[in-house]
Amino acid sequence: MRSFLDYIALERRYSPRTVEAYRANLLCFEDYLRTHYADAPVSLREATESDVKDWILFRIEKKDSPRTVRQRLTTLHSYYRFLLRTGAVTKDVTRRVVAPKVDKPLPVFFKPQEMATVTAYDNQADDFTSLRDCLIIEMLYQTGMRQAELLGLSDADVDLTAAEIRIFGKRRKERIVPIGEGLIDLIRKYLSVRPDNSPFGTFFVRIKRNDEVAPMTKTLLYTIVRTRMGEVSTLKKHSPHVLRHTFATAMLDNGADIRTIKDLMGHASIAATQVYTHTTFDQIRRSYQAAHPRAVGS
Repeated sequence: MRSFLDYIALERRYSPRTVEAYRANLLCFEDYLRTHYADAPVSLREATESDVKDWILFRIEKKDSPRTVRQRLTTLHSYYRFLLRTGAVTKDVTRRVVAPKVDKPLPVFFKPQEMATVTAYDNQADDFTSLRDCLIIEMLYQTGMRQAELLGLSDADVDLTAAEIRIFGKRRKERIVPIGEGLIDLIRKYLSVRPDNSPFGTFFVRIKRNDEVAPMTKTLLYTIVRTRMGEVSTLKKHSPHVLRHTFATAMLDNGADIRTIKDLMGHASIAATQVYTHTTFDQIRRSYQAAHPRAVGS
């Protein structure tokens, strides 16, 4: 076991936390084998495919979640492949063991009335902080960009003349997202009060206590969204990513094509976007009630 843990720590460069999780999973399986074969203890290297399957069932009976069971089995997969490569065993006893399916949680999103409340700002407000915070909420909601993408925006990426924003997503993949007049107007107001000495062309900035201008941080961005959305929403989670979910939900509920949404959000495949289709049920219900002759009053 020690050679395997050294391998994933030093050669694979797994984090200490991950290495510790792998160690705990292997010890858990080892303890099961010791208990199961009390009269003649079986080592990890002597375990069979049946032992692995029985352990998985045992962990399920112990109320391990499907996700936890999958993580435990992933550890065994890695361990026995390592033993096979190093010649310590002649067979990978986990090769045919299938982990339980983990259902992905459906994305949560803010309601339209909550977004209408939080984005209603005082037209007379002209201070930097208020305009910046309001713009952050609006930009996340109207473009669906990721938190990291917003933090990475530069002045050159925001083209008010063309009414579009250039976004660099994962692996620096570029996409262009159109923006509306309302957002353009808010951007202009923000730029009119933003300090002139914005560092490195960073679009969103913060003003430190010594009046020094610095780029927006991840922590501050999260705090802004959590604070503002927490004032209007009862959701347990108030994060920039929930606003991304809200963007997709609003687009789908108002008839946007899922492939268009995929491109706007920068998803690599349509499968990542399809998780949002559950949110269109209200629209389906309305269409059904409007079209089916027996829907009304049934």
